[in-house]
Amino acid sequence: MAGWVVLVLGSGAREHALARALAADNAVDAVVAAPGNPGIDTIARCEPLADVTDADAVLEIATRLAVDLVVIGPEAPLVAGVADVLRAHGFLVFGPSAAAAQLEGSKAFAKEVMAAANVPTARAHVCTTPEEVDDALDDLGSPHVVKDDGLAAGKGVVVTNDLDEARAHALACLGKPGGRVVVEEFLDGPEASVFCVTDGTTVLALPPAQDFKRVGDGDEGPNTGGMGAYSPLDWAPDLADLAVERVAQPTIDEMRRRGTPFVGALYVGLALTSKGPRVVEFNARFGDPDGQVSLAKLRTPLGTLLHAAADGRLDEFGALRIDRGYAVNVVVASAGYPSGPQTGDPITGVDTAEDTSPDVYVLHAGTARDADGLLVSAGGRVLDVVATGATLAEARDAAYRAVAEIQLEGGHHRTDIALAAQRGEVTVG
Repeated sequence: MAGWVVLVLGSGAREHALARALAADNAVDAVVAAPGNPGIDTIARCEPLADVTDADAVLEIATRLAVDLVVIGPEAPLVAGVADVLRAHGFLVFGPSAAAAQLEGSKAFAKEVMAAANVPTARAHVCTTPEEVDDALDDLGSPHVVKDDGLAAGKGVVVTNDLDEARAHALACLGKPGGRVVVEEFLDGPEASVFCVTDGTTVLALPPAQDFKRVGDGDEGPNTGGMGAYSPLDWAPDLADLAVERVAQPTIDEMRRRGTPFVGALYVGLALTSKGPRVVEFNARFGDPDGQVSLAKLRTPLGTLLHAAADGRLDEFGALRIDRGYAVNVVVASAGYPSGPQTGDPITGVDTAEDTSPDVYVLHAGTARDADGLLVSAGGRVLDVVATGATLAEARDAAYRAVAEIQLEGGHHRTDIALAAQRGEVTVG
């Protein structure tokens, strides 16, 4: 029997990781990415696509190539309803409907669902006026946590002790069309990411990960989309089961009860506080860069898993097969990131980096080919260097040896990804 043709929608490091894992599944004959990137182009066919939220254009590609499964990587096409259009034309899709993707598309909606499902989360106020913002900031106190209600590419959150900075961010969010802002209580304790694959009923969790949002070592500097990650978390050994039992399963059950079943990857962002785990946020897709390390540990064939989820057959799976080792991801960012990323700079050393160890691979996050076919930077986060190892120290060492081989003018990376965990310094209250 012929294998599947799988279409991956997106162009970043997450999509490169998905394409790489899908291509390794014997049940998958071919992987196609739209629009893809230069890294994906080495392992899969890339189809031009100007706008990942253009459902008609995506449908044309899926129809022309007679794909068996569409895997939607980023959040924007999910919230825009691309999955709905594809399903209406008979395609299997791994990714939620527009209605279900509101778990990420609206922080206020997510809070409403969590309340109905009795899921533990931070106290919060949904604000639509400056006066409501002032009252919320006063009620919840410092540190202030202010979140744009809508999509913000991972950069819509401000956590600060500065009341003026918190208020300015809130007012900027309110200034957008239909602007709403969520002001939350600050949650103490380390944060963790748990990615759950679901068919709308059954929920299976990948190994938890921890990512690093601040641009600089020691969690200094502004927030980013993420500067690195590692998995598993030895300091939270039962977290995956806990996240399913107390958060993901009740949320999936509530979404199904509402008539908007969630099919796809549910990201559960948790703060492990002194009062127990609390949900920081939901995403409606695999994370980036933390999703890459969770996927690196998965040994269950990814195409078979996602196809079963899209087809409502996830109950056929027992426990996922997980590698016993560790994975570390270090992000190489462009000059000026995150405030004003510089693009168009030549990148060299990628092949040399991968040659440092068979346990290292480089994922393209923001790259392109220039007029001469040379690899150049095309975004703020440029490359993900992923390494695996029998211990966290081995995985870290391999990742940083590989990073040292990459040349990008003005490029920068954090040097402390997973360092505290390696030293046994991460604790849960």
